[in-house]
Amino acid sequence: MYTFDDVLSYVEEEDVKFIRLAYFDIWGKQKNVSVPPSELRRAMEEGISFDASAVSGFGDEKQSDLFLRPDPSTLSVLPWRPSHGRVVKMYCDVYRPDGSHFEKDSRYILKKAVADAALEGITVSVGPEMEFYLFKGDSQTEGAEREPLDRAGYMDIAPDDRGENIRREICLTLNEMGIVTEASHHEVGPGQNEIDFRYSDALSAADNTSAFKWAVKSVAVENGLTADFSPKPLENEAGSGMHINISVESRGGADPSDSFMAGVMNRIKDMTLFLNPTEDSYKRLGEKKAPLYISWSPENRSQLIRIPAASEGRRRIELRSPDPMCNPYIAYALIIRAGLEGIKNKEKPSAPVNENLYTADSLVTGSLEKLPSSLSEALEAAKNSRFVRDCLPKAYLEAFEI
Repeated sequence: MYTFDDVLSYVEEEDVKFIRLAYFDIWGKQKNVSVPPSELRRAMEEGISFDASAVSGFGDEKQSDLFLRPDPSTLSVLPWRPSHGRVVKMYCDVYRPDGSHFEKDSRYILKKAVADAALEGITVSVGPEMEFYLFKGDSQTEGAEREPLDRAGYMDIAPDDRGENIRREICLTLNEMGIVTEASHHEVGPGQNEIDFRYSDALSAADNTSAFKWAVKSVAVENGLTADFSPKPLENEAGSGMHINISVESRGGADPSDSFMAGVMNRIKDMTLFLNPTEDSYKRLGEKKAPLYISWSPENRSQLIRIPAASEGRRRIELRSPDPMCNPYIAYALIIRAGLEGIKNKEKPSAPVNENLYTADSLVTGSLEKLPSSLSEALEAAKNSRFVRDCLPKAYLEAFEI
């Protein structure tokens, strides 16, 4: 956990030539401005101004000046940049000229949710599992054929799995950035991969989620590949999810997990727009291990929420509907808010559905509520949700036409 003085010393001692000051638009897309070391103290003390009217959803020309102030605890090197004349990054908080927080800053919205949880004696730890595809060449080029890196399947090995070396490189890169990886393997789809990193507090987890996507895409490009985090890049293959593992602790010692889970299930339709924000998100839901119904069960991958098998004392909730295109700061904030509501109201989850919901008959599924089936249905649910309006600033929701 670096302080500002630590950052200044590090930059001087490690031959750092550029500092990337990074932030996020309302959709979770990362932006940044590079400053030289000579501007670092000003950035810390006064902030670096930028044109908010040029950032999607941030505002118009009438009030276009905003300021970035770096968070020193997020300092990390960018290993894919030169080792001589190093480049480092810090994530920033966004402020108005009068020093007030910018209400559309995703990190600020999550910070408030974490702080409110702490006031209630609740600590939430988060660990995402992110899937992505690797395609040969520059698949971003218009009209280009999208050819997966390989045709391997779940946890296959080389030579069928051609992603072993790049996953290794990605893991080493993440470790250099301070993100501790726990497991990596080939996933179900051709060219599909998964790398898991260690759980942490919600804000650090969101920062790590964003840094993870940045690192994967950068390493892929250096290897002549394209990393794709979209939820359904290949029509007839498995979609890519972002399963969110949640551990909840109470200052009082009681286990609030059941009430937290009940709160999430009660509000899942309201917040699906923000967990699954693209049209393709809804092509993934309901097939190939992606949930369709609002249900839960231990160790069951056909459910919205799975309680994974674990040693005593490590109980966690795995939410399986989100996908990697979501803004992790907003996703984690809404999940925390929904869970806190469940704890406050002492909600109880419905009975577990110990069935394979992909093969279960209508006698089982007919009584279960479904997730939204389209982006327009998810938008309508969010528009009609008091919960969403209470959790997210009005100015933020206006960008979604809510």
